[in-house]
Amino acid sequence: ELKSFVDERVERDGYGSNSEYVRELIRRDQDRQQLRHLLLDGANSAPGPTADDAYFADLRGRVRPTS
Repeated sequence: ELKSFVDERVERDGYGSNSEYVRELIRRDQDRQQLRHLLLDGANSAPGPTADDAYFADLRGRVRPTS
């Protein structure tokens, strides 16, 4: 049943082989793990500055050329 599922996905999504499909799944899992770690790091970090009008005005002032 699993082999049939993989074969169908390979055919339908244009993968060159079953191995290519599995490698793509592994890469996606790695990306999810990296995102999870980044989100947890952010959740466990100290709060940053308040993103209010003054905060965005300051950012705009820093990126605009001063000529």
